[in-house]
Amino acid sequence: MTDETATDEADESKPPCRVGRLFVGLGLALQASEDFRDMESTVDYAESAGVPVPELLAPLASVSMFLGGLGVAFWRLPRLSTAAVTGFLAVVTPTMHDFWNADEDSKEGERLAFFGNLTMFGAALVFLREAYRRD
Repeated sequence: MTDETATDEADESKPPCRVGRLFVGLGLALQASEDFRDMESTVDYAESAGVPVPELLAPLASVSMFLGGLGVAFWRLPRLSTAAVTGFLAVVTPTMHDFWNADEDSKEGERLAFFGNLTMFGAALVFLREAYRRD
């Protein structure tokens, strides 16, 4: 066995970078927790974006992102946690932050939110892959 192979095998037994996971996961959870501060506005925003049954789906999505974020941060139930975050971002990003359809007053804010979510989606995909490589 070469030194490179031994290093690869040792890396396989470790979860993804703890600090990166912690920052991404807590960032996701904290962002989702903001929805709970004013759920009425969150529901109204979802309704304005055409989300069906927003009074049910908006809180459900926020809970999914919050719990998924905590799961990523602390690497608990990593497959479920990363799938929850990835699914949330895959649906919410183009639905809620469709800057290409936004009016001029909100286009810039929606574009920034879209790109921020796109970045988080990329990180979530990396963690999702790692969660499935572990077993």
